[in-house]
Formats: sequence, C-alpha cells, structure tokens
Amino acid sequence: MREPGSAARAGLACAAGLAQAASLALPGSGAPLWWLQILSLAALAGLLRSTAQPLRGAFLAGLFATAWLCGTFWWLFTSLHTYGGLPAPLAVLSVLGLALFLASYYAVAGALCVRLAPHSRLGVALLFAGLWLLAELARNTLWTGFPWGAGGYAHVDGPLAALARWVGVYGMGFVAALLAMGVASLRAADLRRTSAWLLLVTLAGGLAAASGLRECALGGCNGAAIARHAPLSLALLQGNIPQDEKFQAGSGVPTALAWYARQLDSASASLVVAPETALPLLPAQLPPGYLQAIARRYAQGEQAALVGIPLGDMQAGYTNSVLGFAPGQTAPYRYDKHHLVPFGEFIPPLFRWFTEMMNIPLGDFARGPLGQAAFLWRGERIAPNICYEDLFGDEIAAHFLVPERAPTLLLNLSNIGWFGTSLAIDQHLAISRMRALEFERPMVRATNTGATAVIDYRGQVTHVLARATRGVLLAQVEGRGGPVTPFAWWAARWRLAPLWGLGTLCVLGAVLARRRAHRQGRKPLYNRV
Repeated sequence: MREPGSAARAGLACAAGLAQAASLALPGSGAPLWWLQILSLAALAGLLRSTAQPLRGAFLAGLFATAWLCGTFWWLFTSLHTYGGLPAPLAVLSVLGLALFLASYYAVAGALCVRLAPHSRLGVALLFAGLWLLAELARNTLWTGFPWGAGGYAHVDGPLAALARWVGVYGMGFVAALLAMGVASLRAADLRRTSAWLLLVTLAGGLAAASGLRECALGGCNGAAIARHAPLSLALLQGNIPQDEKFQAGSGVPTALAWYARQLDSASASLVVAPETALPLLPAQLPPGYLQAIARRYAQGEQAALVGIPLGDMQAGYTNSVLGFAPGQTAPYRYDKHHLVPFGEFIPPLFRWFTEMMNIPLGDFARGPLGQAAFLWRGERIAPNICYEDLFGDEIAAHFLVPERAPTLLLNLSNIGWFGTSLAIDQHLAISRMRALEFERPMVRATNTGATAVIDYRGQVTHVLARATRGVLLAQVEGRGGPVTPFAWWAARWRLAPLWGLGTLCVLGAVLARRRAHRQGRKPLYNRV
C-alpha cells in the first residue's frame, strides 16, 4: 500500500484530533458523540497502519493528541489570560505546552504500536487498545494527573455506557480503541466473509448483554436488595458571580455574601447547597457573626446546608472546603478537597515564578485526606467532591470500600466561572454523568455559573438550571443504596491497577506474538501494508 504524503498525513492527524475533541462536547450543542470518538480514533489507527516507521508513528500520534487536547481544553486560555492576567502570547504557549507534554504519552504509544505490531489484525487491535489504555492511565496518574477529556467520556449516551458499571471510563476507552482499530483494519473483502459478520453479531450481542445485565442490576431483577429512598428536596444555589469580581472586596465579595446569606436564610428545601467558594473569604475575614448566623439557622428544624468556603490560616495551611450545617450538630461537618488543581490550588516545584505572574487568589492549598466521611442527612450518606475531583473515579471509589457505609448520593461543588461559558461546562457535566454511571448513584451539582444540575443513578440529567444566570434550582433527588457496582468494588481495593495490568498484558502479548512470527519467518502486519 502506498503511503500518503507527509503533509496529507499530518493534516489528517490534526483533523482527526480535533474531531476527537468535538466528540466529547460538540460545539454549539455540547452533546457527546460516541460514534465520532470511535471514527476519529480509527483515523489515527489507520495512519499508524500506513507506516512501518516508529518515529513517524510517534509523530502522527503526538500530532493527533496535541490537536485533540488543545481542542478540548483551549478554555484554559480564558482562566490564564482573562482572569489570571497572563499575557495572551504566554497564555497560548502555556496551553500548547501542556497539550504537547500530555501528548507525549500518546506519541510513545504510537511509536510502540508501529514497532511492536504483531502478525494478526486481532493482535494489532489488542496492542493499539492496550497502548491507548496505558497512555490514558498515565495521563490520569502522573504528575498528580490531568485526565480531562479522556475518550471514554464521549460514550455516556452510547452503547458502551452499559460497560461503565463494570470497567469504568478507561475500560470503556479501551473497548472504543479496540473497535477503532477494527474499523481501520476493515477491507472490502471482509464484508463478504461470514466470519466478519459473525464477529459483528458477537460484538452487538455482547453489548446488548452488558446493557441487559445493567438494566437487571438497576431494577433488582437478580434478587439484589435495591434500597429505595424517599425523595430529598434540594435547593441548589447558583450565584453567577463574575470571576473577575469574585474576590474583589468592592464588588463580587459583598454581592456573594449578601445573595448567599439571603438564599440560605429563605430556602425551604430539605438540603440547601452553595457551590465551591460560594463564600469567597476565610472565616476570620467574614463579617462578624456571618457563619454563626448560618449555623443558628440550621441548628433547628428540618433542613441542612452545605456551603463551599476556604478554611485555615497561615500556620495550619489553607484548604478548599465544604462546611455542613444540620440540626443536632456539636460542630459543623467539614470536607477538605483532596485532589488539587496544579497552579490554581497548589504550586508545582520550580513553577512559583509562573504562578506569580498571574492574579489567582488562594493559590497554594493543603490536601484533605482520601475517603473522608460522608455528610449524613435524612437517611442519605452524601459524599462531596469539589471541582475537578470528580474526574478521578478511582479516588471517589475509596468511599465504597465498605458497602454498608457507601455513599447513597454524590455531590459536586464547582466554580467553572474561570472558563467563561465555554464547552468546559458541557465537558464537566459529562464527567459527572460518567461517575453516576460507574457507581450507579445520583450526582448532584451546585456551581457558580453552571451546569447546576441533578443527575440520576442512570447518568441522565433530570433537572438543570440555565447557565450564566443567578438563580436557585429546586429539585428532588432519590438516593440509592444497595450493592455497589463491580467497578466500585474493585476500584475501591486496587484503584486502577487492574486496568494497568490489562494494558500491560496486551503489550506483552504483542511482543510474544511478534517474536513467534519472526521465528516462523512471517512479517509483522505493518510491514506488509
């Protein structure tokens, strides 16, 4: 097969990468497109199949990943330049530099995919899927992890969604990569073979079986006791405080304090939630008696409140936290954010010069412990997470180690105001939906600018507030108990180690198959195209 020109291949890699980004949240609608994720990844797989040179494979995979990642989190420019004050050229270079750095994982995967290609098409598909999985896991884990935009998030509404309860978002990404290489490997002659159609029927049947098993588990048809809870009424507060005013003493701060105080005082729902840093001052900086008034308001009656606020001092360190108020407490409930955002919430070594160029307040927090206690209210065990903590399903899984104490309701408090009204809102909503699918627990979101929403245990959005508006979302949510999902069970014990093992086995299998083919005098598949 004649290889296309270098410029054409590079252009196709970039276009496919941008399509991969669009599959996560389509510009204009914000909808995820599972089929576009597979097809765009199939384009990369086809490019890798068209070359026998590992360095060229690294270049194409790196180019694909750079375009994909830039197209996914381009909105970081808004936080760095518009709100952080970083000069525009440096903000652009920062986003591009981050994308290039993360793309290096996929570049290595592309090189190895070409270098280790075995004889059979199935072997190549397994190798590609295994290497893709390892690259995704590396992005989740190394340097504290920045896995925003993983390919599996495009499948919250697709046929692979049935696999979330079993293998989580990265396992879904593995299956998608397997299918992508399968699509790239198809030839016209394959459509005339009975074996190819049998394979397609088997794949469709497998997905149908997974979907049926999921519906059975959700409905309790296997005899499992699904604990149904009485609906809990919610008031989710969305202050819509402009990010460039949020920490300003003469504008955003008094507006936020007055509006949230008024809503917390007048709410009639059973649970009232104010988003991340809804109160933008440390307790010692608040007006005298402010927090005490909230505590008194919820010390009696039939209501509780969860409020985002920074805590701490210079000596003890600062935390990005949630305070919970409910009747009968001796002290407020407290949750401290565990997984911090680099540069925004902690300063990586050797990068203080970079953060000092920006106007980002409270930029060096302390970490809370993993698996903190849930907030108990009205028979629900509510597990908060703050901002992009809900990207890390393996960390949320720590709450599910003891099924009897597992959360019945997940709660995300966020401030996406740093990124304007960009696709970051849609992408983050899909992330929360994926966590609901993985754990089969409802996810409630209270945010500053959106998406303030309620997601049921099937991953479907049941209530949502208009974005970039100041308002209160009144809704009900039904917590869910009962058995934990297979993903929750194994991730609580081993984090993502089983998936690391799966990816490694695929690579080792390809190495062994290649050696066997070499001894038999057969050429690897890539060298025969």
